[in-house]
Amino acid sequence: MTLRPNPPRPLAPDLAAIRLRSPHLGPFFDEVVIGLREAGVGEAAPVVGDVFPDFSLPTTDGGYRRLGDLLETGPVVINFSRGRWCPYCAHEVAAWAEALPALAEAGAQFVEITGEIGGGARALGAVLAAAEHSEIAEVLCDVDHGVALSLGLTFFAGEPLLDFYRERGMDMAALYGSQAGFLPVPGTFAVGRDGVVRYAFVDVDFRNRAEPADVIAALTGA
Repeated sequence: MTLRPNPPRPLAPDLAAIRLRSPHLGPFFDEVVIGLREAGVGEAAPVVGDVFPDFSLPTTDGGYRRLGDLLETGPVVINFSRGRWCPYCAHEVAAWAEALPALAEAGAQFVEITGEIGGGARALGAVLAAAEHSEIAEVLCDVDHGVALSLGLTFFAGEPLLDFYRERGMDMAALYGSQAGFLPVPGTFAVGRDGVVRYAFVDVDFRNRAEPADVIAALTGA
């Protein structure tokens, strides 16, 4: 008898624990999120039923991957994150690494997309590479946030937010290799083999993320 993989464990408790470690930062980020929502950031991103635009991005080892080529072998989960420097993103990628067996059972692949350059992108790749069924997962580098910009998944951070991160040792210009001052909006999409979006999660509040179990359920119809 073939054993089915365990369902992915919930991600939300890990994210809640990160918030609890720095409760004094909550009001600051709440104000940032309010401003982004009032500006409509993220509202133009693909939704369920849309055809996800094709793209080609470099891998962490210097190759290239095109979404259309990946879809020839099955559905693809596409996850946009801010990068390894963000603890919420790091926990999210770790959760997806644990969920790879269930995703493989669904016949799908996982693509992590980040604008972070250098060691950050490779560090995310190492987390996925160490997981069971790592062959279905890969990190792609969204240089200058080009794909994220085309999908409406970026915003200009502004000096107060950029200064906030600089004061804590996180220089966005160095992390992303650009002085443009853009930050990506986390988003998760499950794209069927036909290129149509089956699941979409976009939230300008970077403290919230899609649950891997919900994404996989959308692909399997569970």
